Amino acid sequence: MGINLKSNAQAVSCSSSPPEPTQGDLLVQGQGAYASQDFGLALEILLPLAQQGNSVAACHLGLMCELGQGLARDAVEAGRWFQLAASQGDARAQNNLGLKYVAGNGVVQDDQEALKWFRLSADQGYAFAQNNLGVMYEKGQGTPQDFVQAVALYRAAAEQGNALAQNNLGCMYASGHGVPQDYAQAVRWYLLGSEQGNALAQNNMGWMYANGYGVSQDYKEAVRWYRLAVDQGNALAQTNLGVMYANGRGVPRSDEEAVKWYRLGAELGNAFAQGNLGWVYANGRGVPQSDEEAVKWYRLSADQGNATAQRNLGWMYANGQFVERDYVQAAKWYQLSAEQGNAVAQTNLGAMYANGRGVARDYQEAVKWYRLAAEQGNVTAQRNLGWLFEKGYGVVSDNVAAYALYELSRRGNALSDGKVRTSCSRLEGRMSNNDLGAARKLAGEMDLSEGMLAVLDTYLGQKKRMA
Repeated sequence: MGINLKSNAQAVSCSSSPPEPTQGDLLVQGQGAYASQDFGLALEILLPLAQQGNSVAACHLGLMCELGQGLARDAVEAGRWFQLAASQGDARAQNNLGLKYVAGNGVVQDDQEALKWFRLSADQGYAFAQNNLGVMYEKGQGTPQDFVQAVALYRAAAEQGNALAQNNLGCMYASGHGVPQDYAQAVRWYLLGSEQGNALAQNNMGWMYANGYGVSQDYKEAVRWYRLAVDQGNALAQTNLGVMYANGRGVPRSDEEAVKWYRLGAELGNAFAQGNLGWVYANGRGVPQSDEEAVKWYRLSADQGNATAQRNLGWMYANGQFVERDYVQAAKWYQLSAEQGNAVAQTNLGAMYANGRGVARDYQEAVKWYRLAAEQGNVTAQRNLGWLFEKGYGVVSDNVAAYALYELSRRGNALSDGKVRTSCSRLEGRMSNNDLGAARKLAGEMDLSEGMLAVLDTYLGQKKRMA
């Protein structure tokens, strides 16, 4: 009887099936296959789960479609899977869907939808979504620009260890957007991001050391950080490393090495690198001089909105360097650059208006652009504005103001511009000693003031009231 019982027990054990794996077991197996990059097995396990409505599996399927892992790359199908998972509250899928709406990748581009999904994910504490929502607020994309809100979101993500957010929070401290400007805090957050290998933060650490912001200026340390970012293919760091070679800071000076790094950054599409590469071709620094190559790289950079490249491309058109001289095109590019605050472009655009080149002659427009550049300390703009006051073009003629501007330009010009000396001498011959004294006093006040235009305008207002 005992033997029979033992035999029966063995028979039961042999004939029974192992327990069916639960959905949770299958999900773990699928995730393990994905993590080990066995995408075929991952697809075999996760697809049925996703089709049954499992949000985690659906999110994985979205990633596999997005990246072409185990099946053909399909941005639309990826969006469908992310939507399925996101609608069930999966924070990662909500963030990924937000990214698709920002880029218009497989869905119709829609900042409002992106904002909606980022917010739903961020409200669950998902750090990547908090960072991405912060970017939307910082840029004013899909929502009114709000630096304070951006900082709060970056901080929430950064305190969870998100390297992107740590870098972005550092940028807010460096720029003083949403928080008081604090370079020490910027360095703190850049360093945290850098230590996690974030190339953007490493580049920014290099920038802080190169300029002595929040740390003691140290060109070699700047180069070290730039190289760490360069090793990850960061185009801006490649550009900055090129600048270090061009100026011999932290490395031996080498135009050839500068060109090498500019070219790498330029070929990755970095506008600053493209502009710098245009400049070295225009000036024959480390490469044979070539206006053709200069125009090519300036244009690529200018089309991305680089103000310096826009100014330089305008100069090429104004002077007929490789391109046919075209004052209309010159004025166009100067205008784009000037509107971004480039003082040289503002000065050149003022000259275009004063001379009626590429635009209708308009002395008041010339005054406007010369004033903006003069306020930034551009000595040519100060001299040209003085000439307009001397002649009474676009402004009421005023020799005191004219002389003061000439004198201010002379003080700021280490080369002691002959044109300025001639202008000063010309006015001295027809001004009274009292007027000359008033002009020199006005020049001194403008020179010492942080806002020279405010001083000039105060003088002009007082004179107008006395008239």
